[in-house]
Amino acid sequence: MNQENKTILVTGSGTGIGQAIARKFAKLGYNIIILGRRKEPLLEASKILNEIIKKEGFDTKVKYYSGVDVADEIGINDLFDNIKSEFGKIDVIVNNAGVSGPVKIFTNSSYSDFKECVSIHLTGTFWTSIKSLEALKADGKIITISTFFTEENKFEQRPYRFRTPYTAAQGAKNRLTEALAWELISKGIKSIGTNPGPVHSDRIYKTVYPKAAAEFLRIGGFKGLTNKQIEYATNALLTYLGEKQDVVEKEVMKVAENITKEGNETNLGLEECKESLLRLLEKVQEIAEKVQKNTKKMIVDNEFLSQEDVAEMVFNLSTDSISKLINGKIIPNDRVFYPVKPIVNNNIDVDFNLSLEGKTLLITSTTDDANTLSIIKRIANITNLAKVKQTIILTHKNESFGKTNEFFKGFHHHSIDFENEDALKRIFNTIETRYGKIYSTIHFTGNYDYNRDLTTIPRNEWDNLVNNFINIPHIITRESALSMATHEALENPNKFKDSLGNIILIGPDSPVGQKIDGKIRARSEIFRGSLRPYVTTTNQELHDVLNSKINLTLILQGSIDGQLPDYEKLESTIMNLCSQKELKNNSILYINE
Repeated sequence: MNQENKTILVTGSGTGIGQAIARKFAKLGYNIIILGRRKEPLLEASKILNEIIKKEGFDTKVKYYSGVDVADEIGINDLFDNIKSEFGKIDVIVNNAGVSGPVKIFTNSSYSDFKECVSIHLTGTFWTSIKSLEALKADGKIITISTFFTEENKFEQRPYRFRTPYTAAQGAKNRLTEALAWELISKGIKSIGTNPGPVHSDRIYKTVYPKAAAEFLRIGGFKGLTNKQIEYATNALLTYLGEKQDVVEKEVMKVAENITKEGNETNLGLEECKESLLRLLEKVQEIAEKVQKNTKKMIVDNEFLSQEDVAEMVFNLSTDSISKLINGKIIPNDRVFYPVKPIVNNNIDVDFNLSLEGKTLLITSTTDDANTLSIIKRIANITNLAKVKQTIILTHKNESFGKTNEFFKGFHHHSIDFENEDALKRIFNTIETRYGKIYSTIHFTGNYDYNRDLTTIPRNEWDNLVNNFINIPHIITRESALSMATHEALENPNKFKDSLGNIILIGPDSPVGQKIDGKIRARSEIFRGSLRPYVTTTNQELHDVLNSKINLTLILQGSIDGQLPDYEKLESTIMNLCSQKELKNNSILYINE
């Protein structure tokens, strides 16, 4: 098949799946545009692609752009200016760029790492897709690669422990892919997603699985080493897995020397410490291989996909015939049979018993919607009547929030910048110092304008949406969980065991109206689609990994038939959830269905 005069852009294409996709299209006669952050892999990929083109006898070309981070607004703007100048129009764009992100329990990954992962996966996909509209032909295709771990079924979600920013971003990315199809139908441009399962790649074998195994050991412990020492050692040594034994032992000795110099809580000598570290690495390798084998057992032929398999899928999705049939769909490409327990419900398994006396409650909000503020005020009044120790109200500080100070006059209220991690940590610390552990946290995200065409949203507004509906709910959840346990749990995960508390996130409502078209409904699901996998993954970590009794619940109001949310039911549900005294399975609630 000769596709001369056709051009494809693949992000994150110096290595791995991205390069495999570029190779597939090079063999079919496409001009190839590849990009990434590192120059060396792109140079090597360009060489490989040019050799393919020469062998196949095509008169096409390869262009690489290095130093391009898809999360960088200016970088992507400049990229498409250059593409328009050199290529004119392009036919296919593949959103493939991604990172592993922190492979950590959600309380222990840094906030900056969390935001970076979300920014690359979600915002990178959004902005690259929006800017690509300047260069895509009228029948162009946008193919987005996500993950099977955010595939949603009727009453369940797939948790991906130690990967909270990854799942939150990928969940939103799937729903964004669907929404873009609705936005672009009048332009003739198709938007399709694919969720590959485990793929043979260095990222899985050398990064994700070993890091996950190391985190299991940090939390569960390893004889002869403290949790902190395990973390320090694995951070320093994981890159040497698979190297020659003498190289490994040399690096292990360096780490052992540092541990014993700093004072060893376990009183190990240098040689003993070295032996413990070698056994630790062996255990990491053993667990990583076990995870791999267990995952293979969930696949019908016990085989991961090859990178070429994914490339073949992407090509098929990009054809005129197939893209027309499945425009706006997320196509599974995983074959993984991944049974999980149902966690989506429309009522709560709680006997109403408002027993909050002597407890500390926190209510936070990033919206100044009058109705939400009134609900918060009524909840605060109810909790005060319940003789709580203290109810604190925090609202997001910006130009429009001056009125909240007057609205909450007489209540313990502060306006702060939730995006300022240090400021938020300080106020949580103040709450704990003055009033003790937080028993229940209630966070309102508010809504966004579902009538707004996604393609008209400026980058700064998109960044605000991501902060409001992903980043801020995460940091509120993280700091609340640490308050309910103890900050000592950051270094000693055993401190989470049997800790109790309730965190309730009230996400954006379903659209309201008698006739809701697909475009409005698709827009409304983008950030609901991020909060569901985030809550699912976080809950599994809280319960199955950390053995806490902290309940994290997501409430999504509204109904499929467009009815107004029942705000009285919302208030009573929140009060019930705040009163929970034991671990419950109330993870995602659609209370108006």
